[in-house]
Amino acid sequence: MKKQNVRTLSLIVCTFTYLLVGAAVFDALESEFETENHKILLQKEEIYKSRYNITDHDFEDLRRNMIKLVPYKAGTQWKFAGAFYFALTVITTIGYGHSTPQTVGGKIFCMIYAISGIPLCIVMFQSVGERLNTFVTFLLKQIKKCFKMKNTEVSQTNLILIAINLSTIVLTTGAAAFSHYEGWAYIDAFYYCFITLTTIGFGDFVALQQNDMLTKQPDYVAFSLIFILFGLTVISAAMNLLILRFLTMNTVDERREEMEAAAAARGAVRLEGDVITGQANGNVVSGAQETPEYNDLVSVCSCSCYNLRAGRNKPRYSVTRAPGKIAHLLPMSQTAGASNREDTISNTEDSASFLAWQQQMSSKRASI
Repeated sequence: MKKQNVRTLSLIVCTFTYLLVGAAVFDALESEFETENHKILLQKEEIYKSRYNITDHDFEDLRRNMIKLVPYKAGTQWKFAGAFYFALTVITTIGYGHSTPQTVGGKIFCMIYAISGIPLCIVMFQSVGERLNTFVTFLLKQIKKCFKMKNTEVSQTNLILIAINLSTIVLTTGAAAFSHYEGWAYIDAFYYCFITLTTIGFGDFVALQQNDMLTKQPDYVAFSLIFILFGLTVISAAMNLLILRFLTMNTVDERREEMEAAAAARGAVRLEGDVITGQANGNVVSGAQETPEYNDLVSVCSCSCYNLRAGRNKPRYSVTRAPGKIAHLLPMSQTAGASNREDTISNTEDSASFLAWQQQMSSKRASI
């Protein structure tokens, strides 16, 4: 099985295991508190009904009315500043839910706006994160050169560490600022920053929802918007590095598999005696057209210095060897035998012609 498939199956198993572990932990931490809090709220509800003599129907209407009044108590939500804040939460997929469109036109436009805005926002943050990684790489290389380090190359591990540290600085600084402006506990402010920058956006903590801050504190509004944009850029840079690392692992595995396949394809060509037969297409190649692996494997035996040259209409032999075989010995012996026979025949022919010439010369002398 391919390593990519094994990795994918492992990721699926790890993800579902992670979900099961998370569900078990949340159950252990929150289940008992939920039960106790539910009992307390029901007791308070009964106290209010009996104290003010409110029927169940009226109390239910009062509950719905109070829920609808929550966003309006925070101040104006749909002027330009509030609308810009809402649009930002839409295209960044944060989705606090602190305010939602109430008109039919607003709901239709929100869906169309999200379809085009979400991909645009994702591509933009990924591109900016990539440029940020490039800038950090340049800075690290210059710093290494200033300290005269031998290795000035910046690895992905260095960039990941820088991105993690930068993300930590953004989260802690933002948490301190929101704790100051909103009056939250620091842990709640840090929780809000993390939920916001990871685009989870539960909406249990939402900035700019007290004392009509959207219209009365423009400096705080600007800080909140810049924090969200810059924080998402930093997180996108870190995510881009992690995704790049994963893709690099896949690319390395793909190249390794391609090399193994190429090696297997070359191994499919087998050497049969002094004739190479390709199993893939059945081609027969002579000894002079051997595979590239053996072209440079010239025999180091002393017979390689014979430098046998074939004449006209005579076969030419190449002195090569394959691993595990001494394929040139048999052709050499055949060559030697053939050459000896040819030398004998040529000598015999020369002797017969010489005798015939002597006979002719003797007959000429006799006639004279």
